[in-house]
Amino acid sequence: MTDRGELQMDAPQLAAFMREAFQQVADDFVILEVKPNEVTMQMVITEKHLRPGGTVSGPSMFALADVSAYIATLAMIGPKALAVTTSCAMDFMRKPRAGVDLIARAKLLKLGRQLSVSHVLLYSEGQAEPVAQATMTYAIPPEKNG
Repeated sequence: MTDRGELQMDAPQLAAFMREAFQQVADDFVILEVKPNEVTMQMVITEKHLRPGGTVSGPSMFALADVSAYIATLAMIGPKALAVTTSCAMDFMRKPRAGVDLIARAKLLKLGRQLSVSHVLLYSEGQAEPVAQATMTYAIPPEKNG
């Protein structure tokens, strides 16, 4: 693998990869910023993301945390569609604001040859306090030799 300190994919490359590999959900997410070992993403909240009471559902918040950790990992290792979630711990801390998108800030805590560990904070757009936080672990597929 390449040096872990340099970006291997930028925001347009990551967005194109998402549209190609995950067209069923790619339109739900916007990559706002990509830096080495961290990304900021937005989930465009629509009716399908809501639960009774008009708040964003837990599964939708999980999806944003998961995709953000995935994108943070791919930004550093390149396009590896078979990187998969192996672990998640998520805390739902506040009710998301109704009618606004969610923002995720994901930071890679560890990026090894086999595993990537990220911390993700989720916010209602325009709100200072996070609504949820997650620790996500991804298994990275091995390099093919020869």
